[in-house]
Amino acid sequence: MKLSVIGCGYLGAVHASAMAELGHEVVGIDVDAAKIMQLAAGKPSFFEPGLPEILASAGASGRLRFSTDMADVADATVHFVAVGTPQMQGSHAADMSYVDAAVAGLLPYLKPGDLVVGKSTVPVGTAARLAQLIADSGTGATLAWNPEFLREGFAVKDTIEPDRLVYGVADESAAAVLDEVYAAALAAGTPRISTDYATAELVKVAANAFLATKISFINAMAEIAEVTGADVSQLADAIGHDARIGRRFLNAGVGFGGGCLPKDIRAFTARAEELGRGESVAFLKEVDAINLRRRQRAVDLAVEALGGSVYNKRIAVLGVTFKPNSDDVRDSPALDIAVQLKGLGAGVISTDPQGIENARLRHPQLDYTDSIDEALNGAELVVLATEWTHFRELDPAHVASLAAGRTIIDGRNALDAAAWRAAGWTYRGMGRP
Repeated sequence: MKLSVIGCGYLGAVHASAMAELGHEVVGIDVDAAKIMQLAAGKPSFFEPGLPEILASAGASGRLRFSTDMADVADATVHFVAVGTPQMQGSHAADMSYVDAAVAGLLPYLKPGDLVVGKSTVPVGTAARLAQLIADSGTGATLAWNPEFLREGFAVKDTIEPDRLVYGVADESAAAVLDEVYAAALAAGTPRISTDYATAELVKVAANAFLATKISFINAMAEIAEVTGADVSQLADAIGHDARIGRRFLNAGVGFGGGCLPKDIRAFTARAEELGRGESVAFLKEVDAINLRRRQRAVDLAVEALGGSVYNKRIAVLGVTFKPNSDDVRDSPALDIAVQLKGLGAGVISTDPQGIENARLRHPQLDYTDSIDEALNGAELVVLATEWTHFRELDPAHVASLAAGRTIIDGRNALDAAAWRAAGWTYRGMGRP
């Protein structure tokens, strides 16, 4: 099929490359000329495992191209809208200006039978509004909503082999078109749910709200564990054996971040309040608050570990990205912790396998190094803030040979506490004795 993807950021670049890898002809459109030049050269502007390979493969096949000219979508019959919906300045609501601009830009090039497919995460009610806009344009095109469920670090696999497909459609003819787009996944047995616009929009935000709630729940239990001497990791293991609960997303630590969960739960809350049902999701405000408190807890542990003050103390912070296998530092707990410690007068040096350049753009006041050993050298305190394999596998004896202090704060409960203590370290976890 001939497809267009409007917006070539994280979601759009992955989706365009994956669709071309599956055999479709794809044109990716973005207003950022520098980004388009990079993608056309086979170089994504962000780190995502597996993306460079399929980007190069799809480009070499001739099935994938990129452009800044919206007119290049004219030959396509299915148009995916994959632009961002960031949090608005001064509000928890989602900024819909990019989605609205993308659809407005598409209208002059739509033809009878074309299908516009929303993939952006939007407030419920957006699809119905855009469907009416497209209908009023007289182009003969229609709209579907097809939410994405990508995990950073696994986005290529999640696009090519999704765990479910959700279609928000006004009629089954649109569903039939999407079936053709996703023929390979459907043939492999991927579950398919065809529903209305509102349900499709809610699926994504409801999923993120549930995951955020589960993470904040175990972090709330960590707060209780810290004042009772309980071990939240063992607690999670024990309740995780209950099939109704499950063990995934029950890892206590410094909380969640990134470009999706924090802003999506805030936008969901804002939209519910607009709909007069704010009380239905009022608990998400506490979910957000618990999450932010865990960052502060890590800072408090650092102050405590250094005798009540971090002023002029050298602290190595391992990690700046919000999760491993990503270069995303948006709303990153790790970066926030480093910034807070710096604000208290500490000499903070941060290291990360992929996120340093993005972190430096946001917080140039911090010191960064690509070398783990350089970060550890002379450190009076070590804080593990992102659970990269590089950090999880550190040898406590080697770290001791470099660091000036012997205290480590494991902000992700990712280390073997017994091994570090046996090597002479004071180990402090999150919600662990």
